[in-house]
Amino acid sequence: MSMVRHRAARVAAGFTVVAALLVAGCSGDADNAATTTTRKPRPVSTTTTPSVQVDAALTVEVSDMKYSPAQATVKVGQTVTWKFSDKAPHNVQGIGDKAMGINSPIIDKGEWSYTFTQPGTYRYLCSLHPDMRGQITVE
Repeated sequence: MSMVRHRAARVAAGFTVVAALLVAGCSGDADNAATTTTRKPRPVSTTTTPSVQVDAALTVEVSDMKYSPAQATVKVGQTVTWKFSDKAPHNVQGIGDKAMGINSPIIDKGEWSYTFTQPGTYRYLCSLHPDMRGQITVE
């Protein structure tokens, strides 16, 4: 047998073994059946609502590439809700040490709330659109 025919015969035998293994792995035996896990797609928008009744003080509309009102005053313990209804996704990201806890997910449509527990001035922006800025003063 020539070298080329010998090599071709070995390749064909290898394919036969691989095919046999594949067929054996596809058998109907439930004990040996492979399982697959399907991940759910990540949501494009997130809606976060408080789980307990809070003293809602203010709703900030997020639309037309701005926060409205851009500046507002609330009392300690009150909650501000940002309502997202723009064509582009946005978030609420605190600026500076005092506002570090203000950190919403990126949202297309929906709401996100934050309860202010300490007096002070809290500045924030949209991290996707840094020209979008707002400020909450807590008394």
